[in-house]
Amino acid sequence: MAGHSHSANIAHRKGTVDAKRGKLFSKLCRAIFVAARNGGGDPDSNLRLRYAIDKARSYSCPKENIERSIKKGTGELGAENYEEVTYEGYGPGGVAVLCEVLTDNRNRTAGDLRKAFEVAGGNLGASGCVSYLFNYKGLFIIDAKTVAEDRLMEVALEAGADDVQLIDGYYEVTCDPKTFEDVRKELEAHRIATESAETSYIPTNYVDLDLDNGKRMLKLRDILDENDDVQNVYANDNIPAELVEG
Repeated sequence: MAGHSHSANIAHRKGTVDAKRGKLFSKLCRAIFVAARNGGGDPDSNLRLRYAIDKARSYSCPKENIERSIKKGTGELGAENYEEVTYEGYGPGGVAVLCEVLTDNRNRTAGDLRKAFEVAGGNLGASGCVSYLFNYKGLFIIDAKTVAEDRLMEVALEAGADDVQLIDGYYEVTCDPKTFEDVRKELEAHRIATESAETSYIPTNYVDLDLDNGKRMLKLRDILDENDDVQNVYANDNIPAELVEG
């Protein structure tokens, strides 16, 4: 299971949900709150909110948690103040790392992330130091057993997708974020089920890690996942298969 496989990373992430369910729900609900605060509480007119709700549902987040987060975001249940910040840095072996954060205390979060990178043998960098190594794309993950490649390519490309690749038993469909909703609707209309549908930072190249640095990178990911403020982590690491499978 190589680091360049987004489907493998997503499957691995879903596999750890039970152990960290409460923390994961907290992050998902925080994303819903910010989406509702910035664009209103109606998912029909607020696409960002709709995507946040869909993602929460994909992880079986309770309906009442979702509804409460929307009401908090629209001010019905009091106000909270979160900032959206992207931190950049270098992981072990020179891996480029982007962290999307929602925080109510930037100083605390920056300190926590700096320590996390240092513990793993990396360092937190300045804004812009690695972001140029990523492209922001719409990404759909589809189990290859559920649809024929020719049919998927016809539907996805006609809807505006850029590419369809088969990796590790999953199709990875990428598109411009502006066409994400069009592609999503077409896949849904043709009853093509997705394992994951989200906008994501996709690396333009990858860093192959040895076993030692691979272990360090997995440790960094674990520390960042444990941080309540960190919403998403993107990296161009290619971790040895035996580490991820083990």
